[in-house]
Amino acid sequence: MKAVFCEKLGSPEDLVVREVESPTPGEGQVKVALKARGVSYTDYLMIQGKYQVTRELPFIPGGEAAGVVTEIGQGVTGVKVGDRVIAGGGFVEEAVMSAKAVTPLPDSVTFEAAAAFRSNYTTAYYGMQRGRVKPGEVVLVHGAAGGVGLATVDMAKLMGTTVIATASTDEKLAVCKQLGADHVIDYTDGFREQVKELTGGRGADVIFDPVGGDVFDESMRCIAPFGRILIIGFTGGRPALAKTNHLLIKDAEVIGFTIGALPRHDPEWARRNGEHLMGWLASGRISPYYSHALPLEQAAEAMKLIEERKVMGKALLVSD
Repeated sequence: MKAVFCEKLGSPEDLVVREVESPTPGEGQVKVALKARGVSYTDYLMIQGKYQVTRELPFIPGGEAAGVVTEIGQGVTGVKVGDRVIAGGGFVEEAVMSAKAVTPLPDSVTFEAAAAFRSNYTTAYYGMQRGRVKPGEVVLVHGAAGGVGLATVDMAKLMGTTVIATASTDEKLAVCKQLGADHVIDYTDGFREQVKELTGGRGADVIFDPVGGDVFDESMRCIAPFGRILIIGFTGGRPALAKTNHLLIKDAEVIGFTIGALPRHDPEWARRNGEHLMGWLASGRISPYYSHALPLEQAAEAMKLIEERKVMGKALLVSD
């Protein structure tokens, strides 16, 4: 079978596609033929050695996928050959994992939607909870055409808020509108005055900020009284420094969170969130978006699209 390896840290072009032996499931494990795999910004950072968690070389990038169970090991119950599942597995044709690590995939959900779903939506939903988002509030989403950004737009509308989405191109803003954003702003030349105009001068109640830097600084000038800014990352390159006098004046909060910590700190909370999200996915109440679907062999091209900021929602690696 084919597998994509990162054999040295560097650029997407350094990824290597190799033929390897198909894995065999051991006790308590299943083998899954992967049909679609998500490619994320985290994967892009990982192959460069710039992510906060490093992996020993060589490694296979990726970690979210969907496919069909083709073989089960001894002692496996509750999973059978032919089941459609959400799984891990990375950039490979077939993957072996614990049977406990796969999630049943309803027939109503495509493999592509499933592969574009988990990390983005679990992050967005947890962020909504950390930000104490309430129906009727105004939610400002920066970098809204990215994976977590679009999931946040989708989730915020599901929760009954008014959504203002910012992005850098007309194409990206159109996708934000498609996912339900009430207002869209090209933030390349600033956004403070437009946000204040749209909110009658009050500002946004909750601000999702994966950008940091200057975007954070300007956000502090259009936050509503008792507002909350959620720190998701620093794609702008510079971690923000919150001026406490601004927080004091507005009775505002800055809240940091990472989805990776939730299963460790509160596994029951993480489990409940997963169940809620799967229910909304199965019923069509949330709509994972992907802008590119490429063959597995073109993993480097998918990473390059992320590098060039051309991906909206998710890029996928798909198989027949």
